[in-house]
Amino acid sequence: MKFYIIGDREIVYAFKLTGIDGVIAENRAEVLEAFTRVTTGLKDEINSIAEKPKVLILTESAASMIEEEELAWQKKGTYPLIVEIPGLDGHLEGRKTLTQAIKEAIGVQI
Repeated sequence: MKFYIIGDREIVYAFKLTGIDGVIAENRAEVLEAFTRVTTGLKDEINSIAEKPKVLILTESAASMIEEEELAWQKKGTYPLIVEIPGLDGHLEGRKTLTQAIKEAIGVQI
């Protein structure tokens, strides 16, 4: 399974050390451009790879810049699936953790 990450410099470099490709995006325009390239399949270095990414990892700060576009993509229910991770400073205020989201959805604390 192929992964790809969009986010802050330190996070992207850390993922690259594990073999996961990604792009550094520090403002809305950069995040939206990278997100569009990955999700729409425009020809570039990302999609010239034999296997298109199945999971797109976004840092919470990057995801907060394109909330509407991310939600619209998730409603389509197609690949790549989107996973949000906290940045180096931890969770952004007002964002739910995975545990909190599960508890709210099914009422069970894990």
